[in-house]
Amino acid sequence: MTALQESTNVLEVENLGIAFGSSESRLSVVEDLTFAVRSGELLALVGESGCGKSVTALAIMGLLPRPQASTPAGRIVFEGQDITTLDEAAMQDLRGRRIAMIFQEPMTALNPVMRIGRQIEEVLLRHRVVERGEARPRALELLRQVRIADPERRLRQYPHELSGGMRQRVMIAMALACDPVLLLADEPTTALDVTVQAQIMELIADLQRRRGTSVVLITHDLGIVAETADRVIVMYAGRVVETASVRTVLEAPRHPYTQGLIASVPRLGRNRRGSGAPLADIPGSVPPPGKRGRGCVFRQRCAWAIDACAERQPQLDPFGEGHRVACLRAHETVSS
Repeated sequence: MTALQESTNVLEVENLGIAFGSSESRLSVVEDLTFAVRSGELLALVGESGCGKSVTALAIMGLLPRPQASTPAGRIVFEGQDITTLDEAAMQDLRGRRIAMIFQEPMTALNPVMRIGRQIEEVLLRHRVVERGEARPRALELLRQVRIADPERRLRQYPHELSGGMRQRVMIAMALACDPVLLLADEPTTALDVTVQAQIMELIADLQRRRGTSVVLITHDLGIVAETADRVIVMYAGRVVETASVRTVLEAPRHPYTQGLIASVPRLGRNRRGSGAPLADIPGSVPPPGKRGRGCVFRQRCAWAIDACAERQPQLDPFGEGHRVACLRAHETVSS
């Protein structure tokens, strides 16, 4: 990556490596990860489970377990400061105030023995956003902003008394309580029905546009990406394999993994009984850490693989304006 301009980038992740395990036996889960998040944009991290998306978000938040996890290399630069050098006290001041996160499962992220109102107020008071007497009215207003009906009643309830969609809205309210500059949304629509998924993503996109917040959306749902994202980063086995604008990635993908993800999306009128070919899939699964071997980590699932793919790890090379692909045969796929 070329030199990043601090004036336009809220976050810069540079050559990040994350590993788990003991000092004698460490397994690398994220390798040489580099990307930037621009001011006010919605960037999507896409890939199957096990590709390193959520671990990357936890690393940015400084929430990886210690000493089991480490970031042996690279930098995470937020607003011009390398936050990997900060101690826990400094990260606590930053976390929730300037950087916030919507976790994947709100039922486990919310405290089951605290009322909803108290949990939102705790965020506001921890970062001194309001005085104690102003915390309850502000929490009420936040619930209104995330479109929770009867917010006065919901403030007095416990997480188990709310539906999945309502719990996710509470998580969004808590994440936005301090007007963060950067919001990490880790599969915020997991386990929700289609109607509620659409409502949640519309809410996040609307709040992002009105507040100018930068958003990193972690998902495997390309339909959500098509509707909301500005740019896309496709991850596989802890590495970036393709990145470009959402339109370029969805309309002209060059990496075989990206092509496989797009081909596997169900489409209306296709794959019904007697109406065409069966739903496409990508054979095999993401190799676990420690079993990725040399060369391209996707080669064992790739119909395009050649002998050179087993010997050399492809670099993320420019393919066009704003488009980068890590595939030895990327240019060949153009005329295929």
